[in-house]
Amino acid sequence: MSDNRTLTTRQGHPVRDNQSMRTVGERGPATLENYQFLEKITHFDRERIPERVVHARGAGAHGWFEAYGKIGDEPASKYTRARVLTETGVKTPMFVRFSTVAGAKESPETERDPRGFAVKFKTLEGNWDLVGNNLKIFFIRDAIKFPDMIHAFKPDPVTNRQEPWRFYDFIAAHPESIHMVTWLKSPWGIPANYREMEGSGVNTYKLVNAQGEAVLCKFHWQPKQGVRNLTSQQASEIQGKDVGHATRDLYDNITAGNFPEWEFCVQIMPDGPNDDLSFDPLDDTKRWPEDQYPLLPVGRMVLDRVPDNFFAEVEQSAFGTGVLVDGIDFSDDKMLQGRTLSYSDTQRYRVGPNYLQLPINAPQVGCPFATNQRDGQMAYYVDRGGESKHVNYEPSYLGQGLKEAEHRAQEYRQFIEGHLGRYKPTRVSDDYAQAGERYRTFQDWERDDLVNNLIGDLKQCPEALALRMVWHFWNADEDYGRRVAEGVGIDLEKAKALAPLPGQPAPGENRAGPTYTDGKLEAQAAAE
Repeated sequence: MSDNRTLTTRQGHPVRDNQSMRTVGERGPATLENYQFLEKITHFDRERIPERVVHARGAGAHGWFEAYGKIGDEPASKYTRARVLTETGVKTPMFVRFSTVAGAKESPETERDPRGFAVKFKTLEGNWDLVGNNLKIFFIRDAIKFPDMIHAFKPDPVTNRQEPWRFYDFIAAHPESIHMVTWLKSPWGIPANYREMEGSGVNTYKLVNAQGEAVLCKFHWQPKQGVRNLTSQQASEIQGKDVGHATRDLYDNITAGNFPEWEFCVQIMPDGPNDDLSFDPLDDTKRWPEDQYPLLPVGRMVLDRVPDNFFAEVEQSAFGTGVLVDGIDFSDDKMLQGRTLSYSDTQRYRVGPNYLQLPINAPQVGCPFATNQRDGQMAYYVDRGGESKHVNYEPSYLGQGLKEAEHRAQEYRQFIEGHLGRYKPTRVSDDYAQAGERYRTFQDWERDDLVNNLIGDLKQCPEALALRMVWHFWNADEDYGRRVAEGVGIDLEKAKALAPLPGQPAPGENRAGPTYTDGKLEAQAAAE
């Protein structure tokens, strides 16, 4: 299966680094002139019509959110000026879409797959979309790899079958993915239903208060119904009777008045590189340890109404990670910055440039939204703003039309300085540590199911690939690697003898970063 052709862009330019976006310094932010990334991600967004490329199979429900007014024991206003999180006594309308990731629109809901957990808050200050999944991490930490990842997980372009070797061929080249694989191949990879499932924003965001001060944060949904997952055998038994069991469970419970409820929590960390940590808090393949950064309750969500029409409300619902409200901001998380372009770009392509005019996506009634954006395919909004409707630009010398909003609080500003380039992450020593910790904290039945699932998959893979995967698992935890090796029939000593992947540091070690002398790379300065 070897192929020695050089990877290029669609313009024919050689790709010398397909792992990293161009960023200002190792930790970002990313820049808009990332042509290689933009070409790759925008083509990926348009690969399927009209079905979603990912998260095609889904179910949705309406509900409301109510803030506690506190974050833990502190007033919420200490950390954020977002009214949806600080004001009590307000029930903010919401719409939630649950989904699987890799499967097609009619695929079984019992498939082993991350579950999407996309939430649209329709606040009085505009929409806030929180788009994540049921697991608190992801496979990759740089958005430029997302099209490759999904291509590997989707059916083979020749056979149209999802092949285990394609999945593990991609995973084997990404040590940071072992953590997610450990979760996914355990019972946590098949939630029993949508009601008994956690949710997480996955990416790192920032909360900003009225003084313009920011902290890093992660958002999580904890189900008050508890968490319940399925083994492979249990899932197979359900799938034989009902391929849409999770949708049925959600709709039947809401219709019967058994409204599911989640507590909304945040984890908070000081803004900055946090060099004392063994991992980068912007790395979405890592969890923030809850003993150091506890889940602090912020509010609750209740789902109490099913959609009136599946297509109009669930299929046409559109979410984007860039849809934030004042008081919640972006971090330099490379996956978040890449998703922010991709998600909304996908919606404009899939549903149309005026997807926000659809009732399911439009801000709530009472939100004073107004825009100078006009026309485009399927536009039906008509501006009836009197004489000012002639002025669809800003500013106006005559003082007509829309005007900029006044700042009600100190603007958040971030100082950025660094060398522009493509950087490989340096803090990678925890790529195996958290996967091993997860393996050891699973219950015995969860470990058994995880190992059996991996054995079944790797028996269908070439020996070289199985050897490398055993090497990864053994570096995460010796018992983990040994059990998988024995089940697959792999020589453990042969797997342990493998060298680290080219360009990767030894497991448990960090990668050396670039060294600068008088503002130039050390190698460049020496050459001069």
